[in-house]
Amino acid sequence: MNDIVIACEHLCVAYQDKLALENITFNIHRGQFWGILGPNGSGKTTLLRTMLGLIEPLSGTVSLFGRAPRQLGALRDKIGYVPQYAQIDFNFPLRVREMVMLGRSRKIGMGKRAGADDWRAVDQALARVEMTDLADRQIGRLSGGQRQRALIARALALEPDLLMLDEPTAALDVGATEGFYEWIHHMHRQMQITLLLVSHDVGVVSRYVSAVACLNKRLVAHGLPQEVLGRETLEGMYGCDAMFFRHGDVPHMVVSTPGHDHSHEHPHS
Repeated sequence: MNDIVIACEHLCVAYQDKLALENITFNIHRGQFWGILGPNGSGKTTLLRTMLGLIEPLSGTVSLFGRAPRQLGALRDKIGYVPQYAQIDFNFPLRVREMVMLGRSRKIGMGKRAGADDWRAVDQALARVEMTDLADRQIGRLSGGQRQRALIARALALEPDLLMLDEPTAALDVGATEGFYEWIHHMHRQMQITLLLVSHDVGVVSRYVSAVACLNKRLVAHGLPQEVLGRETLEGMYGCDAMFFRHGDVPHMVVSTPGHDHSHEHPHS
């Protein structure tokens, strides 16, 4: 049985009339936790949007569950997606449980009322993100980390086989970021869902994912983090000398700036 969930073959994508991705080839298998890593402007979000069918490739192919993104049909319900900037007004008087139910709208259908199975899926999603006790709280009273969990619960309410997260810690401080990734890792181990996480936090994310794809418009490297995240890969991603070192449990990345005699230390980069 074919267990490939996402397949990219020689994928080339243009964005705003510029080549954003060039010759991307890799497969993501069922149950894996992948990190799509790279600096700002490296094409990470463009790749995710192409996988979702929001951008049409110039050449090459991408498929999800064996089909092109725009030919998924009912299979689209197998995909949960949390964008970097969610279109949610957190000042709107909506309770967490009601917001999570919005994730079921595609499955419920236009103009139809939610049934018992829909509410069961919502409550299960809230339990998955450890927010059962906050189900009746107004969304405007949630902290940054709680908002992200609620948005993930909204995606999980669809009961997907594939969950895609685009820079989920963008609005969190450094302290909250570490705890958030630890929680995501724990959730993945419990659910065994296929999980795709886009991030620029190379050091931290590499501690939790089972595989990485390192981008800088092209696929610099992909595979197990401990095997591919060496000096050569980091230099290919950032275009300059770079390396990891560890101080305690925290990975740091050092980037050497051309023309200078010193290095810049980037914890959690």
